[in-house]
Amino acid sequence: MNNQQNHPSPAGIMQIGTGFWASKVLLSAVKFKIFTILAERRSMSAFEIKSHAGFNCTNRNVYDYLDTLTGLGFLNREGILETAQYSNSIDTEFFLDEKKPSYIGGMLEMLNNRLYGFWGNLESGLLTGHPQNEAKQGDNLFEKLYADADRLKEFIHAMSGIQMGGFMALAQKFDFSKARSLVDIGGSAGLLSLMVARHHPHLSCISWDLPVVAPIANETIQKFQLQDRVKVANGDFFKDPFPEADIITMGNILHDWDEETKLMLMKKAYNALPEGGAFVVIESIIDDERKENVFGMLMSINMLIETGTGFDYTHADFNKWARQVGFKSTTLLPLAGPTSAAIAYK
Repeated sequence: MNNQQNHPSPAGIMQIGTGFWASKVLLSAVKFKIFTILAERRSMSAFEIKSHAGFNCTNRNVYDYLDTLTGLGFLNREGILETAQYSNSIDTEFFLDEKKPSYIGGMLEMLNNRLYGFWGNLESGLLTGHPQNEAKQGDNLFEKLYADADRLKEFIHAMSGIQMGGFMALAQKFDFSKARSLVDIGGSAGLLSLMVARHHPHLSCISWDLPVVAPIANETIQKFQLQDRVKVANGDFFKDPFPEADIITMGNILHDWDEETKLMLMKKAYNALPEGGAFVVIESIIDDERKENVFGMLMSINMLIETGTGFDYTHADFNKWARQVGFKSTTLLPLAGPTSAAIAYK
């Protein structure tokens, strides 16, 4: 929040302070599938949307809700109040229609269903240093998620949503020309491998994760019709060595853990790479001055909420760890929005 004026103004303070209002308007619209139905019908009146969503509030409430979505840039509108016709904006049409492969709403669904409530306990997390999610009942986050098929699917689609832009950018910006193989550690739904394989036909990719994730990854791979070059393999990155490949990738994996675990995972990646191979980490890398990438710092606070000991990091942090493990050099490749690839070369 920067006040560019020469005199004090409360505007920025109130915008951030009431930020959860706007957030909940968007998250609820995803829950009610408003953007998906609008993508199908192209445009609808407020009354039609009210009927579809099952709203029992007044028409004026519905107008306020839909016009807020319009003012925030998620909807377009022609006419006003009773005569209004609503349609998706360009971004919502592409990213929030759940029937499109480009759908990123999985993350928004998880924000609504899980994290919205957990973040209400941020003060407790800061005071105690303990996670504020399922772990408060003595459960391990990942064990709890992986034991429930529906919650696991929601979590995986959430991770797919938040990472899709970065994966697409990596596939276009990184030089894959000298590589022949890629293994994505903690590959989840397989999207990183799929994005890379689509742009680089010479590459063979493996999405490597726990056995319970395999059906979801195979389903995604079939949707993209890339079964010939993207395979699923099973393993546990705490117990097993990583499969060997020219490139080892991780998308939003390292930030889950404390520094000791980060170093252990990076050492496993180092051991699986040939000389000249690359270890590529896709996350919301915080700028070294810790001033610009606010999303990266918010994500790091989210790791307090989720794990208690995990944290996001700067390129300087990554470089220090990479040198400690034995990598020769590192570089940072900006991808999409707050996401970058931190790359270590063996």
